[in-house]
Amino acid sequence: MLWLALYKFTARDTARDRVRGLDTGADDYLVKPFDLDELFARLRALIRRAAGQPLNLIQLENVLINLAARQVSVNGNPVLLTAREYGLLEFLALHRGEVVTRTAIYEHLFDENEDTLSNLLDVHISNLRKKLGVELIVTRRGHGYCIQ
Repeated sequence: MLWLALYKFTARDTARDRVRGLDTGADDYLVKPFDLDELFARLRALIRRAAGQPLNLIQLENVLINLAARQVSVNGNPVLLTAREYGLLEFLALHRGEVVTRTAIYEHLFDENEDTLSNLLDVHISNLRKKLGVELIVTRRGHGYCIQ
C-alpha cells in the first residue's frame, strides 16, 4: 500500500478495506487501477478543503476563477490565460491573504531545469496584471506576492 499525503492507494477494494483505510486516517481511498483524471480531481478537492475553499469557484472582487474548469473571467467576460499564468493565479488565490514568497511560487510552477534567476515570474505577474487588473496582485518588496 502507498500513502500520499492523506490519500490511500490500494488494490484492496472491499467495503471493509475502504472503511478501514478511512478509519485509520486516510482522507480518501482510491482503488487501483485508477483513472488519473479522477485522482487529480480528488486531489484538487482535498486542496480546496485544506485551503478552506469548499467550492470550485473563487471570487476575487470582479475576477471569478473556476477551479474545476480552469477558467477565469473578469466581470463575466472570459479571460484567456496560459497554463503557467493560470497556475500562478490559482496558487496565489488559494493562498489569498498570505504573502507567498518567490521561492514558493518557483517551486510550485517551475521544474528544476528552469533558470530560477530569470525574470520569468515577473513576466507572468505582469501579464496577469494586464489581463486581470493591476490591483489584484500586490507586490510585497523583499517578501513576495499576495492577493488580498
